[in-house]
This record gives sequence, structure tokens and C-alpha cells, in this order.
Amino acid sequence: MFKKILIANRGEIACRVIRTARRMGIATVAVCSEADVDARHVDEADESVLIGKAPSVDSYLNMDRILDAIARTGADAVHPGYGFLSENRAFADALAKAGVTFIGPGPDAIAAMGDKIESKRLAREAGVRTVPGTLDPVRDAAEAVRIAEEIGFPVMLKASAGGGGKGMRLAWNTQEVEEGLVSAINEAKSAFGDDRVFIEKFIEEPRHIEIQVIGDGHGNVIHLGERECSIQRRHQKVIEEAPSPFLDAETREAMGSQAVALAKQVGYRSAGTVEFIVDKNRAFYFLEMNTRLQVEHPVTELITGIDLVEWMIRIAAGEHLPIGQSDVSLRGWAVESRLYAEDPGRGFLPSTGRLIRYVEPEAVENAVRIDSGVVEGSEISIHYDPMIAKLITAGETREEAIERMAHALDAFYLGGIGNNLSFLGHVIAHPRFREGRLSTGFIDEEYPEGFGSDNLKPEEPDLLAAIATYVQAYTDRRDSAVEGRVDGSRRSLEHAYVAFVGHKDPSELDMAVTGNSGSMTVATAKAAYEIASDWTLGDPVFVAKVNGSLVVAQVARRGISHVVRHHGRETEVRVLSAHAAALARLMPYKEPPDMSRFLLSPMPGLLVRVSAAPGDRVKAGQELAVVEAMKMENILRAEQDGVIATLHAEAGESLEVDQAILEFE
Repeated sequence: MFKKILIANRGEIACRVIRTARRMGIATVAVCSEADVDARHVDEADESVLIGKAPSVDSYLNMDRILDAIARTGADAVHPGYGFLSENRAFADALAKAGVTFIGPGPDAIAAMGDKIESKRLAREAGVRTVPGTLDPVRDAAEAVRIAEEIGFPVMLKASAGGGGKGMRLAWNTQEVEEGLVSAINEAKSAFGDDRVFIEKFIEEPRHIEIQVIGDGHGNVIHLGERECSIQRRHQKVIEEAPSPFLDAETREAMGSQAVALAKQVGYRSAGTVEFIVDKNRAFYFLEMNTRLQVEHPVTELITGIDLVEWMIRIAAGEHLPIGQSDVSLRGWAVESRLYAEDPGRGFLPSTGRLIRYVEPEAVENAVRIDSGVVEGSEISIHYDPMIAKLITAGETREEAIERMAHALDAFYLGGIGNNLSFLGHVIAHPRFREGRLSTGFIDEEYPEGFGSDNLKPEEPDLLAAIATYVQAYTDRRDSAVEGRVDGSRRSLEHAYVAFVGHKDPSELDMAVTGNSGSMTVATAKAAYEIASDWTLGDPVFVAKVNGSLVVAQVARRGISHVVRHHGRETEVRVLSAHAAALARLMPYKEPPDMSRFLLSPMPGLLVRVSAAPGDRVKAGQELAVVEAMKMENILRAEQDGVIATLHAEAGESLEVDQAILEFE
């Protein structure tokens, strides 16, 4: 067995590998860029090496510096995690030349299956059904348009070395092909150092279902069932689960057998994933093979009881698989939600900054698991993937796993940056998700206008108002107990309040509070809520029994109001005394300033180009600027026809969120 493993990665996957290596008694080495010197994976490893500047090409994608770190630390094996160099044959070859074991498949398998173009060619030759498309990379817009028209729209532009949604563009017409090709090539080159892009037919209403395989290098290959990964946004997986609520035993066996056959054909060793597109009739098409550990591997671990990282390490050390296919059993259900640094209210654009508050839900063995690479105070950088953590829950049934996920999401608190917690909670609570009626178009279909204030409106505003009133009553009681107050200023806990629910044009609820701190009854005209909680002032997570049922919510102060979030929905509640409420009704609503004449940067990032100049007449939908953040190019377009008056920023400039780029007449 290895004595020391270097993890050629960062963030949560580096921490994940360190956790298993420590349990196996193996020392670990972390590598880091200048942006990550204080990162969690650096703290948790036994030793660390600084390998370069913040950009990935100067650090985590720089093979020479990683090889130097291996030589300096004496590591005898390398785990690549996912992304970066995990599917780079040159890196695996360089390690072999240096006498260091690569914890992953052999270089030939990486070349054959890690490259999306080559894996598709090999699959076709092996008789595996594939999606119609080109097997050769396209280099110019004219060729891309010709191929797209031959295949038929819509088409998908995909980076050959891509992953995680980077270097992918969906095109419905020739204009989108031309524009998408440029961005796909740029993203692929920036993220993977490989600018090859190919085109394939986009299958409408598909499900994305993948098979986990693992082989030991001695001819033994098995599969560990499937994962449903259909909840995606911009081709980036958001929520995964295992098993799939859609597959029957016959389809599962057929997909598993094809995945194993494909892996055997290339002599596959280590963990890998064969991805399929599945249509509404359960017909499946080979999509690609990822020759690495997947982000969503924890759901497979929870339903099989197998530590995939441990098996990867043992197989790399030459050990045989300890079980055969007949020994694999799937027990219960598991769901994973990916927590991203992004702003759902701004079209899910990346968010950066410092985690000024970070509270994870309590981990429970075989029920609630958190894989993260951050701590309170961590900096979320523009240079890397925006994923903060993964939350995984399990249960005997799908319903139990989902219900645990709903409570755990409510208990997960972040402060300081935009995040998708509310969105995840909303999806988990969505009736269509609960019923298992999924497709890769789920988010676009259910949130066609994006995720904003309309989605956040609570279905039970009275419940959220009751929680806010409990918090306010608790606060008032504490304040009245402060020593030194004048006689007559102490307030009884039994009190009448008025709750203003909502921000603009709020509704009003009369709230009557009785009871003691820790056990109150809050009554509205419609219902009474018996609330028992050990919540204390300053705790952002509110856990209580409400009328005998568990309720987990988040409560944060916003001025004199409380913002309460529960199951992905939230509302602002001002809880006032009757006298204060009477005065509040007289206060006018201050309208926000009109910024419609400005093109504002929706995120912090680098202004790659400005595509208009003062005096230009632009049409609705025309490209105005491109902002790069977290290795993704974001095209900003005109919302309506107009004339450019002034430019407020130039290409190459670093932008803050809401910074003006240009102004219309």
C-alpha cells in the first residue's frame, strides 16, 4: 500500500480524498495556488506545496509544478480528483515515467474513453447506440453551421475534453451555432487546455442517467447501479439521486451490461462512469465516459456501502476487486444537492466573496452527509468552479431521503455571498420532483422566467409570520429583562403584535402571543401555532416543533424586519406593536432608482470584450459585452432596440457586481 498520496486538486474533492486516506493510514500532500494558501484542503493535509498563481493554468493545470511537488515530498501516488488533470493522458504518462502511481485508469483508457470524440467513435465501433453527430472536431463557424443543418436543430456544441458544463452550448439556429462555437472553444481552451469542439444532435425531453463502473486491472469489471442526474442547469448537474425513479430492472441490467462491456473493451481499471441519454420510452444512447471519480459519487456510496475512493486506491496498488457483480446490492435511496456560489435572482450568475457565516447541518451516519472544502471565512474566488459543498441525504425510501434533504437544506446557512440554497429547497419541494417526473429540461420548463420573487412567495405565509413573531417576542422579552431599565418598561410576554408580511404592499396579520420563552402559542385569525424551540438570539437556524411536527427554518434580520426561509420559499416579516404598526402604515414606500438605461455587470468578473461603441444602434438580442467569471463566458445582450450613449468600462477591466458597462441614450 502507498505511504504518501499527493492530491492534484483543491476544494471539497481534495478534502474527500484526504478523509479516506487518513482512515487508511496513508499520509497526504495538498497542492495549492496563491489563492488557496489558507484553504481547508491545505489545513487538513499532512503537508502542502504552493505550486503557482491563482489561474488554473499557472497552478492546478501546470503538470511541471505538480511533478516538482511530487519529487519534493516523496509522494508515491497521485489522486487527481475530478476536473483539472484528472482525464489528461499526458499527466498519467508523466507520472508513470517518474515512477509514481496514478490513482485512476491507465493512459490508454484515458485516451480512448476520456476524450468525448474518441469515446464516441469507439462506442460506435463496438456496436453501442450513440447520439447522431460528428466524430471530428469543428474549427470554424461555416463548418459548424453545415454540420448542424445536416443533423437538424437543435444541436449541442461540446468541448472534447470538457466536463461540468464548461465548453457546452445549445444552439437552436445558425446564429447560435456561430456565437456558441466561439464561446465553447474559448471556455474549453481556458478550462482544459484543449480547444476541440464537436457537434451532436440534442435529444429533447431526455433524462441523464449514468452507470458507475469499477475495474481492477485484472479483467474484473462490475457496475454499481445508476445515478439519475437529470436536474441540470446550463448542462451543470444540480441534484442527483440513486437509484433512478425511472428505470425498471430490465433497463438497468441492459445499461449496466453495456457499460461493463465498454469498460472491458479498453481494459478499464479504477472507478469510471458511463453516461447515457434516456428518452421517455427508456431507449438509451451512449453519451460519454468519464474516466475519473464523479462529483455525485456519494449517492452511490450511500446505497451500496462502498467507499469508491478507497477502492480506487486499493486497485491502483494492485489489489483485486473483493466482490463480483452478483454481490452488488442497492439499499434504500440517496439524494445529492450541489451548493453553488451563484445568485438565483440574477439568472444564477456566479457570486464571489467571503463566507462571513457558514453553518452546516448536523451530519448523521447513513442519513445526512456534507462534503465541503470551505470553512467560515473562506474566500470564494473567481478563478475556480463555484461549487461550495455537496449535501447528501439517504433513507429507506425516496420519500424519506427527500424529506431529510428538505430539512437539511433549511438547516444549511451561508452568509456573505449569493448562493442557491433557496432554489435547491424549492426544487426539492416541487410536486413534479417529488413525483419523479424528471428531464434535463426540468429547470427551464418549471422556471421559464428564472428564479425570483414569484418563486419565493411562501405557500404558508401565516406559518412564517408565526416564526418571525416568536423570534420578535423572544427578543422583546430578553430586552425587557435587561437590568437598569426604568420602572414600567418591562413587557409581558403575553402581547399582541401586527405582522406585516411582504416587502412592497405587505399584508397584515394580527398576532397574539401567549406562553413562556421556549414554548409559545402564536395565534392568527386562521390558526394557532404551538411552537416549542430551544432557539437562542443570534442563531440563524430556527428548529422547532410546530403543532407537534418538526419545522426547520432560517431567520435573519434585515433592518427592523425578519427574513424567514423555509423549504426554498422566503418572506420578509415586520413584527410591530399595535402603536408602531399604526405609524408604519403612514410611511411611504421608497421606489428604487431607475437603472434601465444602463447595462450592469450581473456578477463580479473580467470584461472580456465590449461589442458596441457610442453612437451604435443595437437590436434586441444583440451581443453587447462578454463577462468571464469562474471559467465561464457570459454573453450580455440588449433587451430592446436602442442607441449606445456612453461606455463606462473597457475590455480587460475587472468588474464588480452591478458596475455599469455602458449606457443607452
